[in-house]
Amino acid sequence: MLDTPIPDFSLPATSGATFNLAAQAGKVVVIYFYPKDSTPGCTTQGQNFRDLHDQFVAANAVVLGISRDSLKSHENFKAKQSFPFELGSDVDEAICTLFAVMKMKNMYGKQVRGIERSTFVIDRNGVLRREWRGVKVPGHVQEVLDFVKTL
Repeated sequence: MLDTPIPDFSLPATSGATFNLAAQAGKVVVIYFYPKDSTPGCTTQGQNFRDLHDQFVAANAVVLGISRDSLKSHENFKAKQSFPFELGSDVDEAICTLFAVMKMKNMYGKQVRGIERSTFVIDRNGVLRREWRGVKVPGHVQEVLDFVKTL
């Protein structure tokens, strides 16, 4: 997928918005996929994006978090954590499938299908420039920001 154009997509997002990739032309787009709203790792990851958000904006970047949670769940999560960016709801997994982030995972000894924590950076021309899969939260958002600043 690296160095290939990402096809346009739309999905419902918080604040009554519809996120549309084509509408972001001219900006760097940071999409991070996370397993579930209001869980410890996902909360910390979102807070890290929140805390560095001004620097992403200064680098002409848009941040979007995506999970399979409902918009209602996203709105609560966003409000509780004061996220300055939108969260996209991918209940039918169309965008998860596009980015191939659905994986079988072990949870409490059971095999469950879920989102592998992953981040993608799409450049101003809609081309995928970097991807991180199986993300560990500590230090990750700073690494993403450092990369965005090189574009």
